[in-house]
Amino acid sequence: MSTTSDQQPQDLRSNASETEAQIAVDEVDVAALEPSRTEWVEPSIHQAQETLYRFLLEVVKQWPPEEVLLEFKRLFFYLGDTATSGAAQAVHQLVVSNNQVAFKNTLKRACYILVNNWDAARQYKSIQELVRSFQEIAIAAPSISPSANRLKAWIEDFRNSQDYTDLKLFTARYEEQPKEKWVSRYTSYLLVPQYVDTKNPIEQREAARALSRQLKDRFKFDLAMYIAKSQSATSAEKMPKNPTALGDNVLMLIKAIVARRGQYSYANLAHIFINQIQTLNYQQFKQSLQKYLIFSVDHHSQFAAEFEARLVEKLEALYPDYEQRALSDALVLRTCNRLIEALTTENRKDPSPLFVLLLAQGNPMTLVIVLLKLVLICNASRSHLEAQIAALIRYYEQLPEQECHWVVNFLEFFNVTFAIHAENVQYNLVKMQETPPTQTTLDHYRIFSQMKPIIRPQPPEVSQS
Repeated sequence: MSTTSDQQPQDLRSNASETEAQIAVDEVDVAALEPSRTEWVEPSIHQAQETLYRFLLEVVKQWPPEEVLLEFKRLFFYLGDTATSGAAQAVHQLVVSNNQVAFKNTLKRACYILVNNWDAARQYKSIQELVRSFQEIAIAAPSISPSANRLKAWIEDFRNSQDYTDLKLFTARYEEQPKEKWVSRYTSYLLVPQYVDTKNPIEQREAARALSRQLKDRFKFDLAMYIAKSQSATSAEKMPKNPTALGDNVLMLIKAIVARRGQYSYANLAHIFINQIQTLNYQQFKQSLQKYLIFSVDHHSQFAAEFEARLVEKLEALYPDYEQRALSDALVLRTCNRLIEALTTENRKDPSPLFVLLLAQGNPMTLVIVLLKLVLICNASRSHLEAQIAALIRYYEQLPEQECHWVVNFLEFFNVTFAIHAENVQYNLVKMQETPPTQTTLDHYRIFSQMKPIIRPQPPEVSQS
């Protein structure tokens, strides 16, 4: 299986069939953020945008945050005096041009220029005040000025949009709420669609990726601290908060996952599988992938038979024109992504039939492990998987936690499992007392975790043509 980018386009190009058009969709992992794809705008609008960005980048580094926020409001909420400010002239030109899409994109990037710089300077309160300013601004009565009325309408549209909902995610970690909504526990995943969408401003994507990583690291640290303290004689008053919604059951879950060590660990099975597929063609790869994914699933249940049948059906339908081709990294990536979609959501809106089937059995761990196995053989699919998880969270977010507890349970299992298999932490089981093998249970073991250095290889380039 080739890992060189110059060979992959040859694997993915031949006849201009519908299948080949589909397979050539850009699904490159975005670990390295590439420049944003922006729509064409008139030169005058582009110049106005650049003038505004330069102004904000200058003042956010030189002015006190409260003065920067006042200037931001003056520009975007009140159409500041255009006679004294080039930035105000730029905003006025955007409004007069009557291009709401260009204005929205400009406003988004302006917000994230401030968010990024204030986050780097640890001015977290200023980020909260920026986000709150959209709620606090009063939409006044109609003005005699058409531009002022247009601006008010556009600001109102923005604060009722998904873009503003995305912006509010950046204040979630700073605000203490009396009773937080259950989806707030998964903000690290809700941020993923922002940084995988190359149409978003680069500042937004960088901020989303950084915050998502910080929240995941915080969860891993809190989980490790809770595990360490809960297995010691620490008093209840000094016990750190359990970062999961699983209660004390999280200890047994982690023990069960970590107990799969040595040759039967998920990481080792993935390593063996990767070595075995190097010389296969695509059809042989799909057959091997089926066996790899259902290994360790209870084969004696009716559910297992139905799951395997649906999995085979999905695999057989994938890229049939490529079955006799040599396997490539591009084909592995796209195949894993298609299976992740089949197991989560196929339209980024509704749960897939396989997702409902797997969770309806009352054992979310089966689905979590299948998803883990896919990511272990194709790490480039991780961002795609997390974006799919975000779509599922958005689908269920309006329901009370009690009405979708089976989904929340899956998310908790997913969160813990992927934290254990993170690249910068290692969990081990240590037997604390000698017992006969027939009498040994997981209760005789304690969990120990340790941090390890991260070595991030450069992701292979995959053809986008």
